[in-house]
Amino acid sequence: MTKNIRINNKSDKPNNIIEKENVIFFECKDIEKQLPKYLRSYFIYLKSNVLPMTRLAYLHDVLFFFNYLVFESGISKAVTPADVSTEELNEITAMDVNIFLDYCRKYTIETKDSIVVYENGNRALARKRSSISVFFKQLYRDGLVTGNITDGFDPIRVPKTGENEIKALQDDEVMIMLDSVTNGDGLTDHEKNYWVKTKLRDKAILVLFLTYGLRLSELQQLNITSFNFSRGEFKIYRKRGKESMMPLNKSVSLVIDDYLTSERPGDEKIAEGHEDAMFLSLQGKRLTERSIRELVKKYTSIALKTSRRAGYSPHKLRATAATSLIGRGNSIYDVQALLDHEQVTTTQLYAKHKQNVKRDLVKDMEWEMERKETKD
Repeated sequence: MTKNIRINNKSDKPNNIIEKENVIFFECKDIEKQLPKYLRSYFIYLKSNVLPMTRLAYLHDVLFFFNYLVFESGISKAVTPADVSTEELNEITAMDVNIFLDYCRKYTIETKDSIVVYENGNRALARKRSSISVFFKQLYRDGLVTGNITDGFDPIRVPKTGENEIKALQDDEVMIMLDSVTNGDGLTDHEKNYWVKTKLRDKAILVLFLTYGLRLSELQQLNITSFNFSRGEFKIYRKRGKESMMPLNKSVSLVIDDYLTSERPGDEKIAEGHEDAMFLSLQGKRLTERSIRELVKKYTSIALKTSRRAGYSPHKLRATAATSLIGRGNSIYDVQALLDHEQVTTTQLYAKHKQNVKRDLVKDMEWEMERKETKD
């Protein structure tokens, strides 16, 4: 029987922030229960040294590794991951881990009705390698294994920061997107059936992303009580538990006010426990991260004149905010503070991304056109 979890919140954080932290906490505890008890020191290390979402990702990777040891590799004779012994871990070599990482490139999971093929690119593999490296280093520090095998792990090539093209909307594409959410341009008839009920909500979401470069989780967790209109500001909760006050400009105040006064449902239509949520679904519940992601992909795909699937993610609207702010002459350090980048080098990447720079470079290199003009 599953027990109901009640929150006795004595902090100044809203309940929805505490609830989200608790979801991650209990997911971590559930994974830990599936792993050997002698890893308790490793669990404590993760809890104390990495962010909650990173902790959860590492635990998922380690559990996957233990499942591989038991059910796929034949390395362990245990029946379940929790039964894997320290003696068996001590016998694992760097080569065994490299073979595991190669296995992760493509593997299948068979269910009752289907076989699902999973593929991981180098970024995902590098994350798994990092998870397993941290795991074995901690085992070595705790004396659970006699040697540090991590130096023998094969390197995994991933693009360096700045190697990939920064994907962001240009200013004219932003205007097309905002016209679309305002007038319904580019939407299918089916999409318009929903748009007429949510267009003010959708516009407010897009303008918040574009103005502040918010992370998806930061926007999704916004509440009515996050906003203090008399002081012209609102509060967001960053990574690492930080709080940050953001100033409201006229455009944001306008779209938020339009949504609250003309579209957001009254309390009688809002599901219990969701009364304070800023952005609601048609069912009267806090809008999920997945729904927000799909909403953004839909409107950006219209601006980009591409398929819905190829639309941009909320993170690329964060990049749009960064490049637009820097392009307007704002200080890199001010933009760093607004976007909550830990290192200014991250913000500098957006400074290098100059709008239309490639187009401007090749504009005067019209070899074929010049050839034709010479002949004429």
